[in-house]
Amino acid sequence: MAERRNKAVDVGFKVMNGLHRALLAATGGRFPRSLLGMAPVELRTVGRKSGQMRTTMLACPIHDDTRVVLVASKGGDDRDPQWYRNLVANPEVEIVIDGSTRKMRARTASREEKASLWPAIVAAYKYFDTYQRKADRDIPVVICEPLPG
Repeated sequence: MAERRNKAVDVGFKVMNGLHRALLAATGGRFPRSLLGMAPVELRTVGRKSGQMRTTMLACPIHDDTRVVLVASKGGDDRDPQWYRNLVANPEVEIVIDGSTRKMRARTASREEKASLWPAIVAAYKYFDTYQRKADRDIPVVICEPLPG
């Protein structure tokens, strides 16, 4: 039963990811301007097994000139999303936000950083708190910072 549920969750996220990517491509990045009240972000990682570029559409609760914060919630699933596993193995990523591509280094927030960021994350999207309570894992918060130079 759990395997069937896991496959359904994975297929659902792939469909949603493809739809978001198609909408952004069709509108030249103009739509959607907001996903669940957050900025849409295209995250480009290197596959930890394939070595190939992987693209994932995410909603970003916090971003500014110095960082982009992502939440590896997978809707409260008990498994980490593949994009998170990829960036742990290969932390140099590209982020496309507001039509601008930025080369960044991703890292998992420390327990203290997560605690500090969590109120703003939940203020941006209250269901992150529900996902954390539902999951049998500590949902990682990822901080992406610009690469030097």
